[in-house]
Amino acid sequence: MTTKHRLITDSFKVVKKARKGGKREKRSPPPSPENEAGNDAGKEELELRQFDMDWRFGPCTGISRLQRWERASLHGLNPPEEIRELLQKTHSEPKYNLSLWSEYPL
Repeated sequence: MTTKHRLITDSFKVVKKARKGGKREKRSPPPSPENEAGNDAGKEELELRQFDMDWRFGPCTGISRLQRWERASLHGLNPPEEIRELLQKTHSEPKYNLSLWSEYPL
């Protein structure tokens, strides 16, 4: 006569707790109030990141964004003129000057 092996969960009573308030709907968080200057800075940074990610203009490691733009223009790759204007306007700030990959070692 062999004994039947049971699962440990068979020894305990299953207890399900009821949720408070029933089912909840997933809601998106309310938009945070941002001033226009902060929103513009975020938009500009997003455009520069898109420029970094676009491989049509060549590699971006080891050089600044403006150098990359100038190199792409020199080779006839037609980089966006808005990017150059933005880079010339913000050339002193490192978060705009350096590419997305500048924090990673070569």
